[in-house]
Amino acid sequence: MRRPALLEPFANGNFSLYFSGQVISHTGMWFQNLALSLVVLEVTGSAQALSGVTIAQFLPLLLFSVPAGWVADRFSPRSIMLTTSLTSAGIAAVLALVTGADAPRLDVIYALVAALGTVSTFERIAAQAIIFELVGGAGLTRAVSISTIALASARSIGPGLAGIAFQGIGAMTCMLLNSVAYLLVFVSIFLLRRSRFHARVTGSPPDSVGRRRSPMRGNRPFAVLLIVNVVVALLSLNLMLVLTATVTLTFVGDATATGAVHALNAVGAIIGGLVGASLVRVRVRSLILACAGLGLALLANAAAPTLPLFLMLAPLLGLAVGYYHSVLQAAAQSSVPPELIGRAMSLVTMGNYGMAPIGALLMGWVIDASSGRVAMLLGSLGAFAATVIVSVALRARPGER
Repeated sequence: MRRPALLEPFANGNFSLYFSGQVISHTGMWFQNLALSLVVLEVTGSAQALSGVTIAQFLPLLLFSVPAGWVADRFSPRSIMLTTSLTSAGIAAVLALVTGADAPRLDVIYALVAALGTVSTFERIAAQAIIFELVGGAGLTRAVSISTIALASARSIGPGLAGIAFQGIGAMTCMLLNSVAYLLVFVSIFLLRRSRFHARVTGSPPDSVGRRRSPMRGNRPFAVLLIVNVVVALLSLNLMLVLTATVTLTFVGDATATGAVHALNAVGAIIGGLVGASLVRVRVRSLILACAGLGLALLANAAAPTLPLFLMLAPLLGLAVGYYHSVLQAAAQSSVPPELIGRAMSLVTMGNYGMAPIGALLMGWVIDASSGRVAMLLGSLGAFAATVIVSVALRARPGER
């Protein structure tokens, strides 16, 4: 029986190993993130204090994404990922010891999370740059879309299990599981067969007038994609903070309910990622539908009056988020030549995750001043604004990517 087209990347043994490692990695991170969020909320009862974890985790992405892209375009992404996975395992183990203390110090937690975020910046960019080497140019778009499902799959597994684990065996064990996950990622990357890699030009020369090549120069659609990415990341995608605070503070739910809302959200994200992966061609203009859908889903969740209804609507929001991420990543990589993928994805990552610290401060303030519903309403307006930006900016040249 012929394999369905959207699952073709899994016929590649290297890609299957890579995908498995990414699912393990992101599952471990969700164990850590949920445990940290609940610990901070238990100690402080403040969404703004919780935003400090987000700031520490993602500020390094804002500062180091561009250097990480330069590194990924000049050195082997496989070697980078081997180094970062081992380093992250060590940092996560130390974080487990600190979190397991009777009175965990927030300043030490923030410092360790920032260190882990710095290492993760180089890992994230390398993990995106290696996809071309695994599948080549012909299978790139579908493989990139499929790879976003690794994050969604982890979100469907991690939060629910982490919520149960937090109540049953404590935050320290959740952190140790994340450390073990990084070690398993190291094994998955080590087992990749380099003889089957597709060659990708690295260290590309300057252009005809001696300027250093940039993925944005002369590439209007990609520049529009970056603008939209910043707007949506800033206002619409602080879901770890917004969903956790809404369940915990607005609906007074427990750790199990918090894990459930993230898990249900992730189930929808898997479906959204699969829908995105089924598209034959993805362009920057495809973000019009993706952003509009995200805006509608956030609006529906913001209107939920009770916790049971909020849980029922969580998969709808997840579907919109998964589809948006799938389209964004595929459109970004297909809009630039292979030798610029590392630098291009560093800019996407800087916008997608680098805005998280600013968005966390904003959403933490909004939630403390009003509620999680208002934060989701603001996110909905941001997604609709992004829809307008793509529609207007690319209207003059509808044939562009």
